[in-house]
Parts: sequence; C-alpha cells; structure tokens
Amino acid sequence: MTGPDHFREAERLIEAAARSFKAGWPDNAAAQAALAHAHATLALAAATAYPAIRDFRGDENNSTTRAWSAAVAP
Repeated sequence: MTGPDHFREAERLIEAAARSFKAGWPDNAAAQAALAHAHATLALAAATAYPAIRDFRGDENNSTTRAWSAAVAP
C-alpha cells in the first residue's frame, strides 16, 4: 500500500467510525478510529520520507507526486 493509499484508507475509516458511532456501535467506532490512526500515521511517514527517497532513487516520471496530489484533491 502506498502513502496515498494509506491516506485514502484513513479518510474512509474515519467516515466509517463516525457512522458506527452515530448508529450506536461505540466499540466498532473505536476500532475503526484506531485503524484510521494507524493508516494516517503510515501516510505521514510516507510523505515525510518521500523527498529523501525521491532524491536517492529518482522519480523521473513523477508518478508518486501525482499520486499524492490525487489523494488530497477534493
């Protein structure tokens, strides 16, 4: 799973947690929120590491940059 994938999954899980909480399932909401937190942390780690990785390996076609842009686009 890429950094942008982790970002999207965190967003999806946050929305699912909110729906679960509103439906009266606090345990399910807590589990989903914990998973969202883990995915958000992994997305942050990937975003933080990306410049160093790009400079080391090169990203001639900028595919990772475009993936990040797509992840945060409305």
